[in-house]
Amino acid sequence: MGDHENETVLLAIGTRKGLWLATSDDGRRTWAVTGPHHAMTEVYAVAIDTRGSTPRILAGVTSEHFGPSISTSDDLGLTWQEPDHAPIAFPEGADASLARVWQITPGPASHPEVVYAGTEPSALFRSTDGGLTYSLVEGLWNHPHRPEWFPGGGGQAVHTVLPHPADDQRVLVAMSTGGVYRTADGGDSWRPSNTGVRVSFLPEEYPEFGQCVHKVATNPEQPDRMYLQHHHGVYRSDNGGDTWESIADGLPTDFGFAMVVHPHKPDVVYSFPIEADERRFPPGAKCRVYRTDDAGKSWTALSSGLPDSGFYSSVLRDALCVDTAVPAGVYFGSRTGEVFASADEGDHWQRVLEHLPDVLTVRAAVIPT
Repeated sequence: MGDHENETVLLAIGTRKGLWLATSDDGRRTWAVTGPHHAMTEVYAVAIDTRGSTPRILAGVTSEHFGPSISTSDDLGLTWQEPDHAPIAFPEGADASLARVWQITPGPASHPEVVYAGTEPSALFRSTDGGLTYSLVEGLWNHPHRPEWFPGGGGQAVHTVLPHPADDQRVLVAMSTGGVYRTADGGDSWRPSNTGVRVSFLPEEYPEFGQCVHKVATNPEQPDRMYLQHHHGVYRSDNGGDTWESIADGLPTDFGFAMVVHPHKPDVVYSFPIEADERRFPPGAKCRVYRTDDAGKSWTALSSGLPDSGFYSSVLRDALCVDTAVPAGVYFGSRTGEVFASADEGDHWQRVLEHLPDVLTVRAAVIPT
């Protein structure tokens, strides 16, 4: 199994009707499952923060009765805490109200108290107490482009937040629609970073902003190499997002939502292609994760243990993830409630769960023991 044979891996699965937690302490061969936690709430965002002495699970929950919030657990889901007041709220005068938390991302390891949250409507919030309370990053909210950002098919939201691992002043966000924006001064100012990303649905094919970016991913060991899944288009940047070039050749289609980078190998990337925006099924109704080992020059279909026919579900932007074990584990959940895991970097797969509600997000972490 490797270096993590005796460590516990935690898998968090957010769905349309609650959160499930699965743990494995035998090399990811078997899993013990608990849930639903937060039953009958939408869990669009989950983070497992292992920077402190005690791992913290943060769940972005949306209740039809009580609205959106963030709940935390410091005992691997045995108990949950939620403040009496809303942890995320737009300040008076912002003329907006929180619809949903789309992303929860721990900050750099050098600042273990910092946690970011991306929301709908498109905004970024920052916490300095480990994710218990948040304040609006006003530099992005007040950006002059904001009136021209508009909803994609799933809403108008910041769904990707990538803090730079070595420079706490640098953060990248991506949204649908609007595109990629970056700050180098801690959030005071932001500039669009979409050069080379083609937009087929606008009169101008290469606009400064307005792209419907579905996901951006990177590896902390080489943070300036980034990968982007667009609404038709797959790209790589080797300069921190200054420019993007297509790496879609070799994939059966350039449409999809999910994209994740191997935790130790910056040239290894995983994707789940979907036929097209008007046909959101896997090509050939085959369940396939695609992997590149050479930064997008070529792609390989990973299929061992996955359904070979009759699979008409899809994988959403945050429902594909990796852990940091050696070899790395890869995980994904489908919109028909199946969760698959690979303990050998995608070469072989097993079904961990099935018959869950619509899977919205999947996150995995090695829990220190």
